[in-house]
Order: sequence, then C-alpha cells, then structure tokens
Amino acid sequence: MGEKTRGARRTNSVTVVAEREKSMNIAVVQTDPVFGATTKNLEQAVALMRTVQADLYVLPELFVSGYNFTSKEETRSLAEPFRQGQVYSTLAALAATMKTTIVYGFAERDGSEVYNSAAIVSHDGTAGLYRKLHLFDREKLFFAPGNLPFQVFPTPAGPVGLMICFDWYFPESMRTLALRGAHIVAHPSNLVLPHCPDSMTVRCRENRVFAVTANRVGTENRGGVSLSFIGQSQITSSRGEILARASATGAEIHTCTIDPKEATNKRVTGMNDLFEDRRPEFYE
Repeated sequence: MGEKTRGARRTNSVTVVAEREKSMNIAVVQTDPVFGATTKNLEQAVALMRTVQADLYVLPELFVSGYNFTSKEETRSLAEPFRQGQVYSTLAALAATMKTTIVYGFAERDGSEVYNSAAIVSHDGTAGLYRKLHLFDREKLFFAPGNLPFQVFPTPAGPVGLMICFDWYFPESMRTLALRGAHIVAHPSNLVLPHCPDSMTVRCRENRVFAVTANRVGTENRGGVSLSFIGQSQITSSRGEILARASATGAEIHTCTIDPKEATNKRVTGMNDLFEDRRPEFYE
C-alpha cells in the first residue's frame, strides 16, 4: 500500500531550519467519505494514518463533512471552529501520540461565517489555519472567501505551506508559498477535474518545492448535483517527479522518503537561479 522513494541528497541550505532538517517520511491520505457521516469519516482517516508512521500526514479537503452541500445552513451544521470540536481534538491528540504533523481540510465556523479551511497541527504545539482564497464553482454559494494570506508554518517536518484544491490553478499560490520559504506545500483537495495530478509536476518544478496533494474518491449525488472525485492523490518532488500516486478508486495511504533541503536549491544551471533571476518589476 505504501510506496517509498528517496530523492538525491543536496548539501546547500539557506536557513537555520533547513540545517536541522533530515530525510523524512511524508504520507498522503486518500479517503472515501460519506456525506455528513463525520465520526465515521474521521475514524476512517485515523485508521489509515495508524497503518504507517510518517513525519507529515496530509488529509483531503473537507474530509469529515463531505463536499456536495445543498444549503448554507447544512454547511454551517457540519462546520466547527478552529481549535475546537471533534476533528481538531482528535487530530491534535493523534499528532501528539504519534509525534507527527498533520494537515487537514475542514469546514470552519467563525462567528457568522463559514470558510473552506485547512489546519496544521503538530506534536511541538504548532497550530495554524488557512482559508481557501480561490473558491471553486458552487463553493461560492456556501463558503465565505478566504481572508487570510498564504502562510508558511515552521514545523518539525520543516517549513510547510498550505493551499487548498483549486488554489493550484493560480500559479501565484505556490509561488507565494515558495517565496515565503516553504519546502513542502500541503494541498488538501476534493478534485473533480482531471488536470491537477499531472499539472503539479510543473508547479513543483517551477518553484522547486515538494507538494502533497491529498484527494478523495467516490461520488456525491445530492440536490440534483452529482460530483465524482478523481482520487490520484500524489506526492511530487521539488524536481517535478511523481514520487507516489494513489489509485482513482480506493481509500489509501502512500508514503515516501524525501530530503526537504532539496527545496532550498533553486538553481537551474550554474548561472541561473529560479528566484534570483526573477524580474518582478516587469511582471505587472
């Protein structure tokens, strides 16, 4: 069920955090949730995570609630505040027990608003939040647009940046996280279009960062709208290599071993550096 690949080790590093990093295991978790069955969906994800030990686990977007909402009231009923509720308490406890870092997508309730959000929680006490900036299709009917900037969180797994699903379609998303120092981009997703898995090889290559795209499988037919999710969760290297890819149909977990310091090497040739050669004054 797991797939392990070791990338070539590089010696250069640019930050103190990078100096402390070492080869590590990362895991992408692909689930098959039932809409609204929050306890069952959470238990399925936790059971998958317990089958392998990793330094970083990435779970799908909205992995406990399901995706195909029919009303704002329904969305709100399946949401929970950040740092509160069943999902956060369960995963924070699991991170502490397994001495790991977990990224997951959830419906976040904050006052009168509900956001399509992702959280990061780690055994060292790290807890961070991102709200999806680029809402896809009918998400605009049920979620408020994100109002937090792209952020990179220092964790025992290295600097981890967060984005959610459709954010990948906008090159600025990963570029911003890369410029802010991300070595790994955690990418909770509920993909229905076929383009993302192959496209992530380009996103990672052009930014020299690793990415963990955690998708789901299954079909949700609700309120006259039927959505089928493509699976194919993927771990992509900073060189654009597919290190692990899940099937299109099953609930699975895949792991690989990486050296996060590879993400600090932005050189293409001896005379070209992806970031130093940028000419932003001409881009607007």
